[in-house]
Amino acid sequence: MDDFKSKFLEDARDLIADFEGDLLELEKHPTDKELIEKTFRVMHTLKGVSGMYGFDNVGEITHHLETLYDFVRNGKLSLNEKILNLTFTSVDHIKQLLYEADFQKTEIREKHIRLVQLIISIISEIEKNIKHYQAVQKDFSTQKEVKKDSIQNFRIVIRPDTYVFRRGVNLLLTINELYTLGSCDVTAHFDEIPDFNEFNHSECYLFWEIFLKTTHTKEEIEEVFMFILEDEYMILNDSPQEEEISQVIEKKDVTKILQTENTLEKRVVIEEQKISSIKVSAEKLDFLMNLVSELVTMQAELSLFAEKTNLQKLLDIAENNEKLIRRLRENAFSICLVPIREMMVRFQRLVRDLSAELGKEIEFITEGIDTELDKTMIDGLSDPILHILRNSIDHGIESPQERIAKGKNPKGKIIFKASHEGANVFINISDDGKGINLKKVNEVAVKKGFVSADVILSDKSLIDIIFMPGFSTADKVSEVSGRGVGMDVVRKKISEIRGEIDLQTQENFGTSITIKLPLTLSIVDALLVKIDEQYFFIPLESIDSCSEILHEDIEKASHHRFVIEGELIPYIYLRKEFGFSHENPEFEQIIVVKHNQRKVGFVVDVIIGGQQAVLKPLGEMFKIQEIFSGASILGDGEVALVIDSQHLILHYIRKPI
Repeated sequence: MDDFKSKFLEDARDLIADFEGDLLELEKHPTDKELIEKTFRVMHTLKGVSGMYGFDNVGEITHHLETLYDFVRNGKLSLNEKILNLTFTSVDHIKQLLYEADFQKTEIREKHIRLVQLIISIISEIEKNIKHYQAVQKDFSTQKEVKKDSIQNFRIVIRPDTYVFRRGVNLLLTINELYTLGSCDVTAHFDEIPDFNEFNHSECYLFWEIFLKTTHTKEEIEEVFMFILEDEYMILNDSPQEEEISQVIEKKDVTKILQTENTLEKRVVIEEQKISSIKVSAEKLDFLMNLVSELVTMQAELSLFAEKTNLQKLLDIAENNEKLIRRLRENAFSICLVPIREMMVRFQRLVRDLSAELGKEIEFITEGIDTELDKTMIDGLSDPILHILRNSIDHGIESPQERIAKGKNPKGKIIFKASHEGANVFINISDDGKGINLKKVNEVAVKKGFVSADVILSDKSLIDIIFMPGFSTADKVSEVSGRGVGMDVVRKKISEIRGEIDLQTQENFGTSITIKLPLTLSIVDALLVKIDEQYFFIPLESIDSCSEILHEDIEKASHHRFVIEGELIPYIYLRKEFGFSHENPEFEQIIVVKHNQRKVGFVVDVIIGGQQAVLKPLGEMFKIQEIFSGASILGDGEVALVIDSQHLILHYIRKPI
């Protein structure tokens, strides 16, 4: 039962995330009948399943919400700000109930009672003479009063998923409940039961065909199927005439049933249920990626051994094996990719709630949110983006009065764009607010001792100061921002997932922040180089070109700049930078990498060639350094450090001369 309950919790949280996203859309389009119906259906499903697994308090509050939205979908209540705010509050409370299943915390119990009473009071105001709400306060599972209308005939087909039993669903109880609604005839179909050797007791091979004569409506019959997925059953009214139905029931002839439906121009196609997708735990994906990483390392060892032995057959095997592993790697990567859409609800809620709290009108626009990223990056991105959005709402977007005074639209805009370019994903968050006052940044930097008063800084340098630890231009500390713990942490968090951040701002026109990220963290295509006896990897995504130069030409170069293909490029002499003391080779290699809009050269002894590098963390002892993003094991067992080219350049620039 614990396995079923944990599965329910996982599904319920996914369901609530979708529900929250639908509510945000419903807030923009409050009369959209399809959205209203969708939200109603989610509440109905959550109500039924939560009670089954002992989450009675979740069932209680969703039951009352369902009734409230039933009024909305039936046109008895207009969806207004009060109802939406109450729904969002209830959603947040349901999240707490799922994490606090024991319901022991006093504040949660008290909040639950207040919410339930508030929803019931709203329902009572809408229709005070609804009798069954007197009973609802005692038992939220009271069924609707049966309508004594004319008798109707229904044909019901239940064709469940093969794995329905694993969801804890008892189909016989569902069928038994149909008998309570009227005259019922059931035919079970056994055609798909496999041979004994292939039979699995945990799987369902049957499907059922049911004829029901009842005074209940189709909607009331659907209540019976609250634990069954929508695509696992069909309820057809407008069924054949009563006399014809009776004859068919007596014969129990499926062919006759289908022929009868054809004459009435009602055809039902029961398609074979196929599993198009499955859920996989994050632990299993991590294990898969670890195995792929080990295969890449073993392949490097095999390729090296094949080259040493120089056996053509072995070289061919190694080459074919490498192609297969590359395809496996790409497929495993694609499995681990998650659309950015998955984290958007948190951002949309933040913009909605915080803008209302600060009395600002903000339109949050999203583009390209189906762009996919490694799930590890999705986890690491959430907090930095939340902080950027808080800054945009609190510091960037002006109040409606300020915007009107500046000739702007009183409603501000925050635009979230994601795009995929080559081996990178770019996320841009921009607003049309007041921008950053760089003059004030300079004044605060001088006042707090970040720079000397006699130093004149460029706009780029001033923007770099914003990312320094402890820097803030906020005049007062608030719950939202202004404590000096912010953009430095944002940069650090993004660096941890091998990302880069760039900020552009223009006073009175807004601020734009761009985050550049690699597609994945675990394996990178890199250039293997050697300095002295030590190997290093430089990721290929940052490399522009490679050239061979004489060591004496490097010694003649002034101010660490060298002309390459007619362009004067600054370089970092890595042999000296990393402290190698042996004699320099006569010829050295300069690798030109891209840094923002500039180029910088890295001088190394030898370029070995391109390889796949499996990134391994360096451990806690080396956590404070930023020059190396990890290490990788080569085919012969040697360890190669992976250079983070961007952080190496920044470290070199900041280093005192």
